[in-house]
Amino acid sequence: MKEAPKGVAPARPFFLNADSGKRFCLYYAPLPGMECRGAFIYVHPFGDEMNKSRRMVAMQARALAAIGFGVLQMDLFGCGDSSGEFGDARWNVWKQDLFVAMNWLVDKVNAPVSLWGLRLGALLALDFARSWENTIDQIVLWQPVINGESFMNQFLRLRLANEMLAAGVDGVKATGTGTMRTQLANGETLEVAGYELAPGLTMVIDKLKAADLAVAKSTIHWLEIVAEAGRPMPPAGAKVISAWKQKEVDLHLHLVPCLPFWATQEISECAGLVAATTDIFAEKRL
Repeated sequence: MKEAPKGVAPARPFFLNADSGKRFCLYYAPLPGMECRGAFIYVHPFGDEMNKSRRMVAMQARALAAIGFGVLQMDLFGCGDSSGEFGDARWNVWKQDLFVAMNWLVDKVNAPVSLWGLRLGALLALDFARSWENTIDQIVLWQPVINGESFMNQFLRLRLANEMLAAGVDGVKATGTGTMRTQLANGETLEVAGYELAPGLTMVIDKLKAADLAVAKSTIHWLEIVAEAGRPMPPAGAKVISAWKQKEVDLHLHLVPCLPFWATQEISECAGLVAATTDIFAEKRL
């Protein structure tokens, strides 16, 4: 882990107890002597995207701590250093984990609590927030997944790619996403990119659509990654934004030129995304 910037305390590691075991957490506290202006629960993405994003998350958490915000980073059930196996993970268990995180933060800070989600974690944050609309202050979405089924199809293609490589070397025939979908529908657990994917989790994610997860009582900041400055919002995201605005969601869109750091082969950073997110909550913008 990199050293914290001068004046920013390093993250404090600890475990929180949940019904299904312990959850590993890191807490980034505001600058010593600084009044806590608010706190965030970070909701991490799915699979290896979580690992690819750790550096960016640490950079953002430290930046928020430097302007007076606490950040709680929790490894959900079956992920990272928390209890459980990924193959046993379920969407409702992850939502229960966020409930545990929420209770801990509410007890610790006398300030508004917000959510910050990345990719599939953004959908989880939105789904969780719908039950806590009078409690969640703001929601930050980093490159939210638009459609759960499309996301899972992309994830399954990771296995297909590995099978195609094996077919070229060993003559093994690739399965195809259709066959994998049939296996999941029949209750089989699949190994994809080193992760055991359970049918129960897949079925819930398949049904998730960002357009259906509008949260009307929280201010939402959507930070979308674009290839270069001046690029418009992609059509799929624009449709979600239109649907949310019809439901009177307090939505603010921010387009940020950046590499897709959650998917790059090497660990990458996007200082512009950290700066854009921090600026939203800087003193002069409140």
